[in-house]
Amino acid sequence: MKFPLQKLKQAGDEPFVFEDDVDIRELENMNNDIRRIPPVHVKGQAIMHGNEITFTFAIEGEMVLPCARTLVDVDYPFHIEAVEMFNTSSYYEEEDDSEVHPVHGEMLDLTPYIKENVQLEIPTRVFSEDSEAQEAAPVEGSGWQVVSEEPEEKKVDPRMAKLQSLFNEEENE
Repeated sequence: MKFPLQKLKQAGDEPFVFEDDVDIRELENMNNDIRRIPPVHVKGQAIMHGNEITFTFAIEGEMVLPCARTLVDVDYPFHIEAVEMFNTSSYYEEEDDSEVHPVHGEMLDLTPYIKENVQLEIPTRVFSEDSEAQEAAPVEGSGWQVVSEEPEEKKVDPRMAKLQSLFNEEENE
């Protein structure tokens, strides 16, 4: 989603309104939990005051993430409200903790900031509500197995069975 600076300047004091679908499938190949992400819908406006440009926009979409329990695909819809600020001055130097981004050249590319906001929205874990998927999940594999939290019956060691029978007799008396 690229904007020519000349177009933003022509808007003057009026907000420059934009709306489009943005393909950010590159996030699927990055080191995160996103398995699939179709194009997201971005809608917003840009206001230019001198050398400062403020973009206020909303990102809507859906990403597919793995379930934390079963690893099945979970559709995770999201809606993000974002504000990004830019400076077009050639004398502007970006500070380390600054929230204002410098613009180099005559085009302003909003796509990296859309990707960044979506990455920040990825939850640490999601759970599938589908009971069939939970039942179909593997319970053991090579060197591992799922341990339930249900209490198990106490099994008596066969060497101590005779001693256990004495304790049971004392409890009955």
